[in-house]
Amino acid sequence: MPNTASDAAVDTRAPVSGGRSVLSGDLRIVGDVSSQGSIEVLGEVEGTVSAQALIVGADGRLKGKVSAEAVDIRGTVSGKISCVTLTLRAAAVVKADANYTTLVIESGAQIDGKFIRAKG
Repeated sequence: MPNTASDAAVDTRAPVSGGRSVLSGDLRIVGDVSSQGSIEVLGEVEGTVSAQALIVGADGRLKGKVSAEAVDIRGTVSGKISCVTLTLRAAAVVKADANYTTLVIESGAQIDGKFIRAKG
């Protein structure tokens, strides 16, 4: 027999980790942001960001400390970056000290800071 409407509203599955969180362009966050999945910053964040993956959109601005497996920057980042894979797109403006294993810099990206490749 089919479930009733009230039964359908109850989800007994375990929560899905590793989702994608989008911080929209009209959002400004002052404080720490953390996710087991990916975070896409289209607005402004000032604080510490930790995630599996971080994308800073073309209009996104991040000031603070970043810790992620993969960081993809199209917007503006200042502070410290710690990651495995760092990708700076053509429109990126980065004023940060970065620790990384793999680095990709597209033509046109503006960078200022100390970039250190992890040994290993």
